[in-house]
Amino acid sequence: MASAQKKVIIRAAEGALAWGYLPTEGFLRSGMVDLMGVDGKIIPIAISEIRMISYVRDFNLDDREDPERIGKRNFAARPRGEGLWLRLYFNETEPLEGLAEIGLGMVDSLIGEQGLFLTPPDTRGNTLRVFVPRAAIRAVEVLGFVTAPSKKLAAKAKVEGQASLFEDSE
Repeated sequence: MASAQKKVIIRAAEGALAWGYLPTEGFLRSGMVDLMGVDGKIIPIAISEIRMISYVRDFNLDDREDPERIGKRNFAARPRGEGLWLRLYFNETEPLEGLAEIGLGMVDSLIGEQGLFLTPPDTRGNTLRVFVPRAAIRAVEVLGFVTAPSKKLAAKAKVEGQASLFEDSE
């Protein structure tokens, strides 16, 4: 197992919960996730049984209904971060919006790890990042491509594209 273990809450397809620690990537081996439980024991869980893995600030062990505390499940306006703005539809629960990393990392996670990493809308909530296995996703809707233009490009475009108020008198 990797040395950088983060707190996670795994929600199974039937609603069962498991708390423990996982690395941020490379946690899937042969269709299984080896969760290091809060008691230190390794718990193997098949990826096909997982609905969502939430990387969280706190475990909230007393809360059996919503320990992830994702909060808002959709963006009220255009997201401030950079990424591919997605809405994921599940079989049993309401949709979840988030930002997926733009680039090969997103493709690798879909192909290699058979799922998708998202940053949820409420960055101040308990859930920092979410991994959703491909099997748990019913549909994906692309809502936008969010990127911040480079400061150099923005300044250059402003100067080159600006019309002159006065004609040269020469």
